Amino acid sequence: MWSAGARLEAVITTAAMAESSKSAWCREQSLYPADLERWRVSAMAALATPEEARASPLATRQDRKRIKELERELLRKDRALAETAALLVLSKKVAAIFNAREGE
Repeated sequence: MWSAGARLEAVITTAAMAESSKSAWCREQSLYPADLERWRVSAMAALATPEEARASPLATRQDRKRIKELERELLRKDRALAETAALLVLSKKVAAIFNAREGE
């Protein structure tokens, strides 16, 4: 299994080679020339990623604001759930106390 760095190095090493030299190199490395071509295309695609794909500072700020809102909402819901669980436990205890007194 070739690491990403090793694949890039192989693409760079074979980039200037003639087709016959590249095929011989591939045989020595137990590779197919198609693998090298696929790696080259993948590297070029990664390097050619448009600038628009990166998050703008405005989008980053909006994302941070949205994350904070969601964290606050999650905390509020966690507290409400804990309160509801506590009330349920208390109501069961009260019911058990009154049922015990009726049996006396």
